[in-house]
Amino acid sequence: MAKYRKIIEGAEGLSLGISIVVAVLLGVGIGYWLKKIFGYDWLFWLGVFWGVAAAVLNVYKAYKKQQKELEELSKDPRYKNYYDDSDEDDDLKEFEK
Repeated sequence: MAKYRKIIEGAEGLSLGISIVVAVLLGVGIGYWLKKIFGYDWLFWLGVFWGVAAAVLNVYKAYKKQQKELEELSKDPRYKNYYDDSDEDDDLKEFEK
């Protein structure tokens, strides 16, 4: 399983890019379809807006997922001493003196 971990992680990153493109294209398609049915030009731009909003939502969801995974990783004992906050506090106290 560890052998395929990098491939799976790469596919997840690629799927974000694909989902952005698909969301925008679907929004444009829906907007074009609504414009053809009802004849209002602004419906096309409404569809474009929906597509861009869906793409932004996908990016936000991916960001939250990565943030959650990073928080879980910071609790891992293997990485406990990798970054120590106390060093920054000591430097700040010396600077204030």
